[in-house]
Amino acid sequence: MPFYYDPCSERPISADVAVLCNGFGGERIIGSHEMCRCGRLTAGWTAMASRARGASSMSGHSKWSSIKHKKAARDSKRGKLFTKLIKEITIAARLGGGDINSNPRLRTAVTTARAQSMPNDNIDRAIKKGTGELGGGQLDEVVYEGYGPGGVAIITDVLTDNRNRVVAELRFILSRHGGNLGESNCVGWMFKKRGVITVERSAIDEDRLMELALEAGADDVVADSETYQVMTAPERFSAVRDALEAAKITMASAEVVKIPENTVRVSGHTAEQVLKLMEELEDHEEVQSVASNFDISDEELAQFSAA
Repeated sequence: MPFYYDPCSERPISADVAVLCNGFGGERIIGSHEMCRCGRLTAGWTAMASRARGASSMSGHSKWSSIKHKKAARDSKRGKLFTKLIKEITIAARLGGGDINSNPRLRTAVTTARAQSMPNDNIDRAIKKGTGELGGGQLDEVVYEGYGPGGVAIITDVLTDNRNRVVAELRFILSRHGGNLGESNCVGWMFKKRGVITVERSAIDEDRLMELALEAGADDVVADSETYQVMTAPERFSAVRDALEAAKITMASAEVVKIPENTVRVSGHTAEQVLKLMEELEDHEEVQSVASNFDISDEELAQFSAA
């Protein structure tokens, strides 16, 4: 494979991810936003670079995220969803205060709750409960790690008032679907936190989204058949989300999530087991989010999703 020399980063980069940079008084060939010291890119780089670099590690997350959002759109168990959102608002307010303008995590939680049509009274009570203005039980943030069918890695983020109860319930769910609970950090090292903002394809032209996202500090834009996913470093997530909001772009979701560095391909009965496990974990009222490194073919995914 041919290589190009990147004068911005002073390193060789492969041609399959090479793109143009306008920095330092002329066009330069570079490999990614991180490689370029001058920080200026042409807007058209993302369509090529994201497909070359982002498709593999994002695959499992993107597919499960798509299933999850479709399920939420038709889910009649809104009470359970509200319970999760209220807990997240409460813990965010407890850790960072009740002002959404100075507490990015709280702002994200409130924005998500409003997107799900949660009444403002519920949101206000959750914030006051977190700041101590209203009474309520103590909630703890806990991360549980383990393995699912086919050896896929599983991480669950939990908010609970009873650690003993929830660990027993999670162990039972995992074992019922061919998995097992593991030790702390047994799989956590396989994941990296990223900001992910999902935008429906119908909401904006691809080139315009690329331009806005890159100018705001996004790392990448990954496209699938139905959505765009704007990828950011966690510390740039709020700035990118704010820029898209200012541009009046409707976001299907905006969250900081754990993305696997590599994926494990599963198929057949194993793939079906993995999806059932993910769904049951997501449905647990004390589980706030689930991350995994599985990858399933589009054909099998469509088959299981329709079931």
